[in-house]
Amino acid sequence: MAGDHWDVAAEEKAVWDMSSLIPIYIYHTNDLHSNLQQWPAAVSYIKKNRQFHEKKDETALFFDIGDHADRVHPVTESTRGKANVELINQAGIHHATIGNNEGITLSKKELESLYLHADFKVLLANLFDEAGEPPSWSQPFDILETKEGIRIGLIGLTVPFYPFYKELGWDVRDPLEILPALLEKVKQQSDVVILLSHLGYPQDEKIARTYNDIDVILGAHTHHLLKTSVLLNNTLIAQCGKSGFYVGQIKLEFDQNDHKVVKKEGAAVDVSREHAHPSTSVLLHRLEQEAEEEMNTPVARIFEELPVSWTTSSPFADLLADGVRNWCDAEISMINSGLLLESLEPGTITRKDLHRLCPHPINPCLLDVKGAVLKETIAAAFTEKMIHLPVKGLGFRGKVLGRMAFSGIKVVWEKKDPESGIKDIIIHGEHLDPKRTYQLATADMFTFGPLFPGLSQSGPKKYFMPEMMRDVLAETLKYQCR
Repeated sequence: MAGDHWDVAAEEKAVWDMSSLIPIYIYHTNDLHSNLQQWPAAVSYIKKNRQFHEKKDETALFFDIGDHADRVHPVTESTRGKANVELINQAGIHHATIGNNEGITLSKKELESLYLHADFKVLLANLFDEAGEPPSWSQPFDILETKEGIRIGLIGLTVPFYPFYKELGWDVRDPLEILPALLEKVKQQSDVVILLSHLGYPQDEKIARTYNDIDVILGAHTHHLLKTSVLLNNTLIAQCGKSGFYVGQIKLEFDQNDHKVVKKEGAAVDVSREHAHPSTSVLLHRLEQEAEEEMNTPVARIFEELPVSWTTSSPFADLLADGVRNWCDAEISMINSGLLLESLEPGTITRKDLHRLCPHPINPCLLDVKGAVLKETIAAAFTEKMIHLPVKGLGFRGKVLGRMAFSGIKVVWEKKDPESGIKDIIIHGEHLDPKRTYQLATADMFTFGPLFPGLSQSGPKKYFMPEMMRDVLAETLKYQCR
């Protein structure tokens, strides 16, 4: 009897323990980068799961972790990201944070108006205006409460590209300095803490190792595809690549008796074969039609072809080099021809043409550079390796780096052959002086990346924001037509 009684008691206890476990489901997207053709499939998966959890009366939360918008797409370009907000609204996302594509490829005025009609909350704790005030369109954190009374604290942080935000009139701050005090505040009001992090996977790992009271970090920025979420120091880190081919799915089990999360698991789910959600497809089609009309706005008219070559000197690349030099009011300029994806045909030039030819979110930059560094950089730029280098990231949306074009600089070769080596570099009729400092206008991608270390280490630097290379082209072509 005693044995029978023990078995019944154990069974009753097991049933009681299971009834104390409350599931919380999380779905998240990151770094779509305006791959809008894939978004309807992702939305189909999101809505299908929302409906499933609603029928079961379960808590399910839906997040986007930034870089949904990317001006590489004409829909995003024509609406300055507001079409992306419409698409996020239609998907039923609850909260989002911003990525660098929302933060530094739009003017301050454009970013301030981007989320005016958002049906979701924007969480962003480390961005302020020049007066030190947080933006009116965001909040640093939010606290949700489930039907069972479980309080879920949400924090949003974005990667701090300091010089770019400063040029745009924003004050972006170190997220690792903001987080400790904010986390303490949120913890006091929460049973579960979730960080929406557009900081990159290495930073997410650092945060997880530093704090053991963040339950989940939803990551972005570095495009890591974590097919199985990583549990580090009791923090679950999740990130699902880029371009919307995967959606993150997480399940937490919260024990109401112990008042804590007792189980965490997550995965990135392949949604590339999902059927497109019909309503999302209809919305996207409308946005594409509106963008087509807007992008057909005439910019200029040319009467002769402007050809471009990625391997030899070409008129179109030279024109861009002249335009960048004038835009920055610089002494000299150098620009890689790979920024121009096609030649420019004669006739009326539209916004659509310039966006197609030069889709990169790359800004002009003015910097001081020593003559010796300039000579070293020019020599490196003319190697076959650099000319044919397939660049990924840094805002570049082309195929290869391409040959350099110059304005105010003449390169003289030993035997009129780049492979024979540089004989001389002439700057406005004078030999380059290795000790002199020159004002160089170039693409921002050369000043903070590994392509040309000499330029990335030179300075001071001034970034021209939010103008991009296609804006420089538009003004240069307009001037030629006068």
